Amino acid sequence: MGKKEATPSALPEELLRDLGSLREGALADFLAAGDEKALEHARIAHLGMKGTVTRLLDRIPKLPPEQRRAFGAKANGIKNDLEKAYEDGKAKAERAQLERELTGERLDVTIPGRRDRLGRRHPVSRTLQEICAVFARLGFETVTGPEIELDYYNFEALNIPPDHPARDMQDTFYLDPAGLSGPASGGTAILRTHTSPVQIRTMLARKPPVRIIAPGRVYRCDSDVTHTPMFHQVEGLLVDKGVTFAELKGTLDAFVRAFFGADTRTRFRPSYFPFTEPSAEVDISCVLCGGEGCRVCKRTGWLEVLGSGMVHPNVFKAVGYDPEVVSGYAFGMGVERLTMLRYGIDDLRTLFENDARFLEQF
Repeated sequence: MGKKEATPSALPEELLRDLGSLREGALADFLAAGDEKALEHARIAHLGMKGTVTRLLDRIPKLPPEQRRAFGAKANGIKNDLEKAYEDGKAKAERAQLERELTGERLDVTIPGRRDRLGRRHPVSRTLQEICAVFARLGFETVTGPEIELDYYNFEALNIPPDHPARDMQDTFYLDPAGLSGPASGGTAILRTHTSPVQIRTMLARKPPVRIIAPGRVYRCDSDVTHTPMFHQVEGLLVDKGVTFAELKGTLDAFVRAFFGADTRTRFRPSYFPFTEPSAEVDISCVLCGGEGCRVCKRTGWLEVLGSGMVHPNVFKAVGYDPEVVSGYAFGMGVERLTMLRYGIDDLRTLFENDARFLEQF
């Protein structure tokens, strides 16, 4: 047979008086504590590892089995009462300390309050939003894509052959081919060098007509007063039947006047890009001298702002469009370049230094 459990019995009067005396004495110590130091002293004396409550609980094994449960309940009740007295005393001491600090401190209510310093939109963010807003009014949809891109979308589909200088390691950030290479048709993974891959992905996913802009961050191995390893671009694409170079000129001329002012003039110069044919650089009349000639425009009266052209037939073939049926134009601009012209900034690096004094100007 198992061991029979002892029947609980009432505690002797003498033991109850001892417990009551211990409780009252400990509570009196907590009530008498006038500051946090005295309160902590009382806590250690009664609730610490060698305090009266701990010694009280240590007596349980020495009691007769039938008295242990009742004694343990009493001892735990005393412990809970003392812990509450300590917490109440601590809150009271903190309030008293706060009152002393407020009483001893003189407040001059006539002193002006401290105003919160309001943040500002970064000039690059402002410029990017304004560019997108202008093209939205011209009917372009904003589309984004991945910044880690595959060689196929960034180069091959854009008619950039393997021996093109843009593929050189000094221009492109190539990622670890062992861990980030794409499928056989996609090639090596890279950080995109322009947002043109968004145009390829969009044409692969849609049938004409396509009318989009692709803003975002791009990456190249450059770093000086006019280049940074990471910068922002906005590229545009329009594909439909019967699209002409005249429409490209009209669109970009409308953008320039909306962004820089109604008096700003545009000039198109023949150029070369592997993904457009014919291609053109777009200049605007200098926003600082109005075309009269100054140091910024090198006395020419013109500033280069973006590149453009008619989409190359090979690009259409890469995405499954028939170049005999559709035509289109594309353009691209550096957001930092336009920001510097818009706000008269002469060093690109100031846009990335996060100097509050500089940013507060905007």
